[in-house]
Amino acid sequence: MSRLGLVGLGHWGPNLARNFDELGALVALCDLDAELRQRFGARYPHVRMVADYGELLADPDIDAIVVATPVPTHYMLTKQALEAGKHVFVEKPPAMRAAEMEELLALAVERDLVLMPGHLLLYHPGVQKMKVMIDEGDLGEILCIYGNRQNLGIIRKDENALWSLGVHDLSVILYLLDEEPEEVWAHGNAFLTPGVEDVVFCYLRFPSGRIAHMHLSWLDPHKMRRLTVVGKDKMVVFDDMELERKVTVYEKGPWQPADNYGEWRTRTGDIFSPRIPNDEPLRLECSHFLGLVADGPGDHQEARDGLAVVRALEALQATLSGARV
Repeated sequence: MSRLGLVGLGHWGPNLARNFDELGALVALCDLDAELRQRFGARYPHVRMVADYGELLADPDIDAIVVATPVPTHYMLTKQALEAGKHVFVEKPPAMRAAEMEELLALAVERDLVLMPGHLLLYHPGVQKMKVMIDEGDLGEILCIYGNRQNLGIIRKDENALWSLGVHDLSVILYLLDEEPEEVWAHGNAFLTPGVEDVVFCYLRFPSGRIAHMHLSWLDPHKMRRLTVVGKDKMVVFDDMELERKVTVYEKGPWQPADNYGEWRTRTGDIFSPRIPNDEPLRLECSHFLGLVADGPGDHQEARDGLAVVRALEALQATLSGARV
């Protein structure tokens, strides 16, 4: 069994700690905050608590590092772990520049180490169901995808809505379409914190001609976690706020009768929700990482997917900054 050290006990770190502990892999927790070390030391008395990240990296019995610290620290902490010969699970995004992510990927490939960004939604059974439907042609030709990720809060000060919220939907969009965008733009505004956009609208066009749109905001009266895929034959909606109907399929689409050339009509059929397993996505994600550590990184697909996401985020950020100027 792999032995993991986790750094960062803030917002998301405790959830990762719980899952890796229940999977029997957690042996050390690291955080600069003494109060957090005391609190989680009481919760996990069998786990070593440390304040010095270097202590984790120097421990020969630790196979892998889990990085769950604030986003601006991800690149450097991940690089240090890879250089120390550790496999790495790093929360999204793993870097804030494509050049940094390329460097991390090169390090992982050179040393045959796992580098896995924490793109949680890729392991959601609902997203997996959508992927199968798209790949098997159930929806017909895919035309567009649009995502809504809005809420009133949590308001960030060290990353804008694009990097905090957009990374979720962007990772899914690239995964479902299996291609990178050739044209992107983003527009938004920083209403609460100067320089930190809290409302962002994004547009992406892909080489296939398909397009995608993302509405990202933590200034909205509705909490929405929804992704819609529009195909010529059917349309499907993934709604993570639904307790039971995570995925809904609509047999709706445009229809051009043979005897009425040039005219389009709409076709409406059944609406149904396929059964989706209720497995915890985070548990599936953590299990996948442990499997990679045990079996090897293979073709490093997880890291390559992470690079594609960072590359698209950086391109979107460039247009967002340009629009702000």
